Amino acid sequence: MITPLPSSARYYRYPPDSSIRLIVNGDDFGSSPEANAGILKAFREGILTSCSLMAAGEAFPGAVKAAGAHEGLAVGLPLVTVMGRAVLPHSHIPRLVDANGTFRSDPTAAGFVYYFSAKARRQLADELEAQFELFLSTGLRLSHIDSHLHMHVHPVIFKITVELAERYGVRCIRVPRDDWRLSLLGDRRDLPARAAQAAVFRLLTASMSKTLQRRGFRFPLRVYGHFMTGRMGEAYVLALLRSLRPGSFEMYFHPAAAGSAGTRSPALMAGVRELRTLLSPRVAAVAREQGIRLITYENL
Repeated sequence: MITPLPSSARYYRYPPDSSIRLIVNGDDFGSSPEANAGILKAFREGILTSCSLMAAGEAFPGAVKAAGAHEGLAVGLPLVTVMGRAVLPHSHIPRLVDANGTFRSDPTAAGFVYYFSAKARRQLADELEAQFELFLSTGLRLSHIDSHLHMHVHPVIFKITVELAERYGVRCIRVPRDDWRLSLLGDRRDLPARAAQAAVFRLLTASMSKTLQRRGFRFPLRVYGHFMTGRMGEAYVLALLRSLRPGSFEMYFHPAAAGSAGTRSPALMAGVRELRTLLSPRVAAVAREQGIRLITYENL
């Protein structure tokens, strides 16, 4: 049974024939108290409908408790295979993590290991299964699967992800197919690198889409946020909302709320700015004007 979205939020009320549907996701839920607070505030007061809960995040217990208290907030699982902590100890997965249980920080180096090492692939399957099991132990309903830094586009990780999703009955997986040309409206820096990355992702996500369609999975047509991570400002999001055409889409953010005694790191301040976008009355107004229905993965 799909949990209904909160009727108290006026921007959720759309006529039944609305043809533009949008998932608004908060990534990195459970990574820190600031991320938890930002996502919850964006859900209560802004346009956010969904989040991705990091199984080994330092603020995982608080995120689980909060998610259970916020009816209607969809919660997905971002599989972590790089730049984060593992669920299993180093002794179980020595080819994947260091002595502290931390994955490699270089996605390219990690990708080579996962592709060429049979032992690493076996350990990776064990670790990802442990992440599924930890999430399910919370009692939360699992909305969808994505991954930290979109590493599930990697052929090895994608294969394991699909097998685990089928085993655990999850039918929605993010396909991170962004529009790099549209992202130029928000920021024109690093254009050659962004274009090259877009070409690689176009090939990988095309293959993902074919596999997922053949196996009966559901996913949005496009996912916006990849090329504007940390820079999802109001002007760009307004332009994006006005550009949408009939179909189902996802827009993801990394919102954060700065605590009174918190740090002021660049990443945190980027999250604060993205939270401001999610809370913007102009953003909510344009979503209503465009007839955009805010949904979750379970509504696909």
